[in-house]
Parts: sequence; C-alpha cells; structure tokens
Amino acid sequence: MFKSKKGKTEELLANFSKIKKGNFYFNSIGKYFLKCEKTSAFQVISDKTYQDLDLDEVFMYIDRTLSKVGQQFLYHSFRTIPDNSERFDRFEHLIKVLNEHSELKEAVIKQLSKLNTNEAYYISSLFLEDHFQKPEWFFVVPLLSLISVISLSLSFFFPQFLLLLVPVLAVNYFIHYWNRESFVQYSGSILQLLTLNQVAKEFVKAEVLAEANQEITKSIQSIDGIGVRMSLFKLEAKIQSDVGQAVESLTDIIKALFLIEPIVFFNVLRKLDSKRNEIHRLYKLIGEIDVAISIDFLRKELPYYSVSTLTDKEKQLRAKDIYHPLLLDSVANSIDIHRKSVLLTGSNMSGKTTFIRTIGINVIMSQTLNTCFAREFAHPRLKVHSAIRIADDLMNDKSYYFEEVTTIKKMLEESRSGAQNLFLLDEMFKGTNTVERIAAGKSVLSYLNEENNIVFISSHDLELADYLSESYDLYHFTEIVENENILFDFKLKAGQLKTTNAIRILELNDYPLEIILEAQELSKQIKEEKNNKRIF
Repeated sequence: MFKSKKGKTEELLANFSKIKKGNFYFNSIGKYFLKCEKTSAFQVISDKTYQDLDLDEVFMYIDRTLSKVGQQFLYHSFRTIPDNSERFDRFEHLIKVLNEHSELKEAVIKQLSKLNTNEAYYISSLFLEDHFQKPEWFFVVPLLSLISVISLSLSFFFPQFLLLLVPVLAVNYFIHYWNRESFVQYSGSILQLLTLNQVAKEFVKAEVLAEANQEITKSIQSIDGIGVRMSLFKLEAKIQSDVGQAVESLTDIIKALFLIEPIVFFNVLRKLDSKRNEIHRLYKLIGEIDVAISIDFLRKELPYYSVSTLTDKEKQLRAKDIYHPLLLDSVANSIDIHRKSVLLTGSNMSGKTTFIRTIGINVIMSQTLNTCFAREFAHPRLKVHSAIRIADDLMNDKSYYFEEVTTIKKMLEESRSGAQNLFLLDEMFKGTNTVERIAAGKSVLSYLNEENNIVFISSHDLELADYLSESYDLYHFTEIVENENILFDFKLKAGQLKTTNAIRILELNDYPLEIILEAQELSKQIKEEKNNKRIF
C-alpha cells in the first residue's frame, strides 16, 4: 500500500527531527571539512580541543540533517568559527523562511532526503580532490574505437573485416576493464551530482531559498551542460538494477568494442575539472539549507536554548542557566564575569571539569551554529583552546608532563596572537611535584590572563586561589554528606572551597581504619603548618 505524500513527510520528520540512531562514519562525514579551504575562518577548532570537549558526541546529538551533503556541511560549520556574522544571518534567515512557509518546508525535506545515500558523501571529492589522470598512451583509445566502427561497418560488405575485429576487441577489452575500476569508483558520486543538481533546481524555484541568485542558476545550467555525457553513469546503474545478465553481457561487449566508457569517463572528468566552483556553489546551497533545518529541529527538541549574542565587550562572559547538552537532567548554572578569569576549586567528582566543558561547548556552538544551551549567553568573539585530556605519548617517548608542557606552550603563543581567546584547563602540571606545580601554574595562569583573554581553570591546589584572587574570580563545587553517603548538587558556588572530601571518600569505601586515622592526622598537621607559615 502506497503512503500518502503527507504520510511520507511525517515519516521523514519522525526519522530526522530526533537524535539519529546507527553509526556515524566520521571519516566520510569529515571529508568536506578536511579538504575545503579554511584560511578565512576566525578559528578552525583543533583536534585537541575537539577531543577534549567530546565534540564527536556533541555532533551526534545535534545532527538532525536530512542529507549526507548537509551532514558534511554541518560538521564543517561546527568546526569553523567564522570571522563575521554572514553565516549567522544566513542560517537565521533560512530558519525564519522555512517556518513561515510550511508547505515549502515539507517540499524541501523531501528533496533533501534524496541525497541521503552514502554515495552522496563523495560529491565533495568532485570539486575538492584531484581527479584520475588520463595516461599518456590514451591517444590510442579514440583510434581503436574508430577502427572498431570502420571494421564493423565494412564487415557488412566485406565479411573478412570481422577477422580484424577479433584482435581489436581483445585489446579494447583490456582497456575497458583497465578503466572499469575508476569508472565504478566515480559512478556513485557522479550520479549523486546529478541528483544534487536536480534538487538545486527545485530550490531555485523558491526564490526565498536561493534569492534568485544568478550565480546559482548559471551553476545549474553549467552542470546541465554535461548532463548528456553523465547520463552514461545513470544508464549503467539502470542496467545493473533492471535487466538480466544476458542483456548486461551484451551491453558490456558493445561498450568494450567501442571503448565507450573510457572515452566518456575522461571527457566527463575534464568537464568536471573545469566546473569545480559551480559544483561547490550548489553543494553549499544544499548544505546550508539542510543545516538550517537541522538547527531548527534541534532547537525544538531542547528544554530551552538561546540564540547566540556576540558582544563587543572585551573579556566579559555572561551565562544564565547554562547546561551540558549530553547529560540527562543536567544541572544548570549561571556565571557573569567582567575583566577577570575564573578559578574553579572543588571536591572530587563534583562537576568542575564538566562545567569547563559546558562553557567550551557553548562558546563553540554560539559562534558556529547560533545556538546555546542556556537561557542567555553572551560573550565576545573568542578562539577556544583547551588542555583537559592529556595522555602519555609512549610511541614518541613523551611523558604526561612533557605532553602537557607542549600543549600549554601552544596556548601561551596563542595568547599573544592579537585575538581574544578562551583557555580551558583542568588540573595543570599534574605530572610534577606540589611546590613547582603551584609556582609554574600561577605564573602560566597570570600570563594567559593578560591581554583580553579569558581563562577557566580547575584545580585542587587551594593555594592557587591565594595567589590569583586579584585577577581571577573564585568559584567552587562541593558535596553534601548525608546518611553516610556523599551527594553532589553540581551547583556552582562563589568563593573559595573550604572543605575537601578525598579522605572521606576512602572512609565510605571501607578503607582500613588505620589508614583513615593516619591520613586524617597527617592532613591536619599539614594544614596547621601551612597556616603557621602564612602567619609568619
């Protein structure tokens, strides 16, 4: 039983407006991002920051795109912060237009779903990657094809010419199958290019989407110009799917005899090579419309959100009820900083690192996809750098400490780049002793805080708060001990942490009593010694 058009649209909405299920093939999703030109971006999110903030998981949560083209464009947009508001304005315009025209939105959804096959991932390779090169000996191919035509024509009058076709066919078969692998490799992406062009034609009909852009129209016509040549790829797909083996074998003999595939294949590649800009233009049109729909779907699924507010105020960040998108029942927090950075102290497992990641994710989302997981979120345009997840590099014989030193050195260099930066750090210099860790940490944090940079740092070293109290706002997370259990409210609190819970956690986990007593006594002595030193 066939579904109505309305039923199909509702099914598409049900499938794509929610969190996607199944595998995410990031090698394919990231193809466009990796290959396209990004020099004009304000910042490209580094692999280090991407991993530190668990942005693969964030991407899987926010991705509500309908096509593979849109998914690639969403990934690219998510990892590149633009240097102006042009992309922001374009996304918001498309969201507004599509919500004001419900029938148009339904039509767009159906069109975009045509580009949801995995082969559509490879459209970007047609305008971003080098094509298969024609070999130097290829000049013989048209000659062999001509010989086949002449020999077959003359054989109707002179049958002996059929004898000439036997060695020619053998050579042609070799060339035909030499070219076959490349032909098949390109066939999927070229067929998807034809679909892309057809979808773009439909979008251009709605001037509110393409705004009667003459360049878009010219690009569509340009691709149409090689449509006849590319129809061979469509015919090949139809033969493989619709006809029997006997017919397929016959068509294969004809194509091999006249070397149709290699001649058409390289002719199409030559044409595609000259039309990279046109294909890219259509790709971006489809991609940005799909991303706008994805953003709209995401916003409607959130408990609440805010559209990003980029201010001209330097070294200021304001967040009201900000939350982490990946945590169920995430606890929201608010913070308002002016001309200072932030030092977070807190108990183990109390939420310090999660809060730092929450700030980083929202600063990236606000500048890339215009959407913040907060009731209000305002900040200047910021580059985001992190040192949260550090690991030993045993293959290159680098210790944890050396890896951390290298990462933070890059931050120090970025802090003087002239741009405003957001630096996110978790437990600096854990790989060294307490005295040098505090000394080096204080010096580095003071340096990073200069210019108009904003720093968020979490630390168990309470002494850092004493050294940085003039240039850093102090906040902390803590726990509640209730019925022999340690409970966390994950609420951000102003001021310096006064209590710690490390020994208490050992006690609640049934460590031997002598260990607990000795640890408590030694902790008390150390605190008293520190207090005496402060007095004198």
